[in-house]
Amino acid sequence: MTRTRTQQARREQFIDAALRAINERGRDNVRIRDIAAAAGVSPGSVLYHYPELAELMFDVHRTVADRFYHHRVDTVDAAESAELKLAAAIETGLPSGQDDEVASALYEMHGLADRSSEHAALMTGLYDREVALYAAVLEIGRATGRFTLSRPVREIAATLVALEDGLGLHLISNNTSVERSTAKHLLAECARQATGCATIP
Repeated sequence: MTRTRTQQARREQFIDAALRAINERGRDNVRIRDIAAAAGVSPGSVLYHYPELAELMFDVHRTVADRFYHHRVDTVDAAESAELKLAAAIETGLPSGQDDEVASALYEMHGLADRSSEHAALMTGLYDREVALYAAVLEIGRATGRFTLSRPVREIAATLVALEDGLGLHLISNNTSVERSTAKHLLAECARQATGCATIP
């Protein structure tokens, strides 16, 4: 058991080191030696736990997807009203800026989906969870009489996720025509129209 915990802790150390290296160098430019340097260990130590770089990249993708999603859930759960829950979902769905390490890595790792069914499954799983999160908030709003939905719940939820993904990509890519405040406004306005609730922040 102790050995298993130690091994898991070491693997998590390498995942975090790989995450830093990806954000510094870009996913396609990261090598084992870069991850070892970021972790402060020898390349052999990394290779002992991750003989293949592809396995480490998969764990990075899984980890950042989970971190991103669970941060959203925790923030939404902490909000009291349906309006504030929806605002929290919008707030956490957008990158905080170009220096948002988790969001940047997530977009980088999603780029592997077109060549790997395993990475595609991670991307699909995150999308489905995010749609379900929005759907749950919309259902709360409808049940409490705060929202009057203009379209089916899943359709509205999927639209919001697609919109935040597209806007988020522009924010991460430093498109100077898209500011975070503008992206947030567009999402909130879409939510107001879809729910008939003008008080969504």
